[in-house]
Amino acid sequence: MTDTWLNTLITDTPQAGFELAITLSRRGVKYTQPDTAVLKKLRPAYADSADGLTAASQVVAINFQTIAAANNYWRTA
Repeated sequence: MTDTWLNTLITDTPQAGFELAITLSRRGVKYTQPDTAVLKKLRPAYADSADGLTAASQVVAINFQTIAAANNYWRTA
């Protein structure tokens, strides 16, 4: 993937930052496994896995932590 889609980590609100964190996480999976057919084939293996879902949540949380820091935790002044 060579498209440029991430120009900044700065967002207007924490909600927008969280949504960006989800996008970053999903894009990371697509970069790691670009074959959509393989992704769909593997989904049942982790969709019902508490460990898999917890790991996915951790990735989103780490990305959100990074975005929050980049936004100075949305503090004003």
